[in-house]
Amino acid sequence: MASPSLFKETMLLFFFFFFFASLSLSTEETQLKNESLSFSFPLTSLPRSPQTSPSFYSSFISQTKKIPTLKSSSPYNYRSRFKYSMILLVSLPIGTPPQSQQMILDTGSQLSWIQCHKKVPRKPPPSTVFDPSLSSSFSVLPCNHPICKPRIPDFTLPTSCDQNRLCHYSYFYADGTLAEGNLVREKITFSSSLSTPPLILGCAEDAIDDKGILGMNLGRLSFASQAKITKFSYCVPTRHVRPGFTPSGSFYLGENPNSAGFQYISLLTFPQSQRMPNLDPLAHTVALQGIRIGNKKLNIPITAFRADASGAGQTMIDSGSEFTYLVDEAYNKVREEVVRLVGPKLKKGYVYSGVSDMCFDGNAIEIGRLIGDMAFEFDKGVEIVIEKERVLADVGSGVHCVGIGRSEMLGAPSNIIGNFHQQNLWVEFDVANRRVGFGKADCSRST
Repeated sequence: MASPSLFKETMLLFFFFFFFASLSLSTEETQLKNESLSFSFPLTSLPRSPQTSPSFYSSFISQTKKIPTLKSSSPYNYRSRFKYSMILLVSLPIGTPPQSQQMILDTGSQLSWIQCHKKVPRKPPPSTVFDPSLSSSFSVLPCNHPICKPRIPDFTLPTSCDQNRLCHYSYFYADGTLAEGNLVREKITFSSSLSTPPLILGCAEDAIDDKGILGMNLGRLSFASQAKITKFSYCVPTRHVRPGFTPSGSFYLGENPNSAGFQYISLLTFPQSQRMPNLDPLAHTVALQGIRIGNKKLNIPITAFRADASGAGQTMIDSGSEFTYLVDEAYNKVREEVVRLVGPKLKKGYVYSGVSDMCFDGNAIEIGRLIGDMAFEFDKGVEIVIEKERVLADVGSGVHCVGIGRSEMLGAPSNIIGNFHQQNLWVEFDVANRRVGFGKADCSRST
């Protein structure tokens, strides 16, 4: 699951806002039976609360670091646009009648959870909190439910029985904060004619952040799996924009009309029997082949990008992590080349959030040009290319860093391709065909 964490100075996850008030149906009632429906939603952007400043976000990190001992076509055709500001926030219509609940999309997370109102029911309830008493489709999971058992397959979230004999869960984030509550069942109500079946969600009563989580990994209890969503995609615009303007991107559940131009790579899978301490078998894992800076392919052995006997070295695509993280063997080679190109301009003795020592306080445009384009290489000639203008991330106070950190400093020796390196790129997760697609785009204009 996803978790806010270590970065204190900047936040770049993405915002999806889905407002069902102006829902637009594009099919007739007869088509509802074929489960083919498209929606469009208006767009609103909200600023990130200054009280919630952590900006690292990854369920993989939180699970391995804090809880090391635990470890067909889609029925919906759904599209939204979002503004790229601080976090990717989707406002989903939950319950009957629906209440708009803000949830952060995370492709590295299994359990979806919402913020629940735990006091005596108030009308209206707080705008960011779900009030179970107002929903006729809400139900709780008792302790004897099969899910409420330790270490069931594909579900490593620690559960227990509370004083009311209800299934209780607790989840530690990578920054040490805690979200806990009860497991429940509830529907996502897209319209009066279309909703998901009751899904198992967390109903959090104690959490620092007021946003929930929309888990989209490969686990059987993720939102995608429970709702039988076999394909979803998003397009993240660049963060370099004119003052006062927040760019918007797009998000799809189901078929993406732009997919004809996508290039696909296979998802790597791991059998149930293959349990390794550093492996997340439910992540969207890919086979990274190499890294190129300018025209130079770095001398990094391919084994650095593959899970070893302990699971270390796994490479995953994660919408919940801002930066990209590399194991030391790969990070050191990237840093070696950056030092060769712009070593004298490095900010001496500076390590950003304990994970990145490739930072500068000079002219970011000039330094980016000296470094050149960067590319993550996959098989079949597929690449994620980061243009030199986007190699450096603004981390505040006039400091810019190469958007790559050491994963092993986080206690997770894995390679994680974060959303900073997914800008101006369609990323499609085709779960049914076990592949990930990429397509270049101007995401502020993509539809």
